[in-house]
Amino acid sequence: MKYVEPVYRPPSEAYSLIIQVTIGCSHNKCTFCDMYKMKNFRVRKFEDIKKDFDECRKAYRYVERIFLADGDAMMAKTDLLIRVLEYIKITFPECQRVTSYASPKSLLVKTPEELRTLHDLGLYMVYMGLESGSDNVLSMINKGETSEEIVRAGLMAKDAGMKLSVTAICGLGGKEYSDEHAIETARAFSQMKPHYIGLLTLMFRSDTPLRRDWQAGKFHVLSTGEIAYETLKFLEHIDSEGSVVRSNHISNYWLLKGTLNEDRQLLINTVKEAIAEGLDDIPPKFRGL
Repeated sequence: MKYVEPVYRPPSEAYSLIIQVTIGCSHNKCTFCDMYKMKNFRVRKFEDIKKDFDECRKAYRYVERIFLADGDAMMAKTDLLIRVLEYIKITFPECQRVTSYASPKSLLVKTPEELRTLHDLGLYMVYMGLESGSDNVLSMINKGETSEEIVRAGLMAKDAGMKLSVTAICGLGGKEYSDEHAIETARAFSQMKPHYIGLLTLMFRSDTPLRRDWQAGKFHVLSTGEIAYETLKFLEHIDSEGSVVRSNHISNYWLLKGTLNEDRQLLINTVKEAIAEGLDDIPPKFRGL
């Protein structure tokens, strides 16, 4: 089996079998993201997906988890996803969970009945990017949806019985929208109450539109200390009972680990301790890379 590279997956899918149902990202216009810029989005034919499953079945005796890639496998038509999930049940009966990235749009274009069917056939969890709860920031990064639409998409996945994991990016609003980004992102999470919250931190690895704005002086990147204060404000405003919070992505400066709301003060204290230790002295090159 050959992947159309590069291939990305969430940290929690490190030991999952990855099968590309789609190639690239259906939106692929976010100004901060470079993950799929070299790919044109397309949905693979079932026959090709089936060949990958068959080849992996011959190679692996036991497959507990399967992750459906690329950046937006849920944008495939429901009939194709049904065939994929049914074939997983036949080919990998030992598989305990199937997960996928999902853009807000890919959830919104499906009916509640379609999402429920996909869950009943084994789609255990979807990973969705909120990025920010601020409509100003979402417009700036060309996300393609409003905060209200993203919240609605997440609630649709939850209503269908799926576990929901949602990410946001610290520093994405720059200095101009830092407070608004923190408070409105906390509000959006409080409305969704996803099962998992993943906090990432803005970083530039290649030539993206947002990086060019930064180089041109149109976007002002937060310092490490400012990222910490923004994270602190976010934690002070969030009310998302039961959400597991993690900041274990390579972009992050430090690890946050806890469950809301019971561990919120512990998380706040962790950030305050980081601030007291002088995070502005930490060079960006040490961000887990």
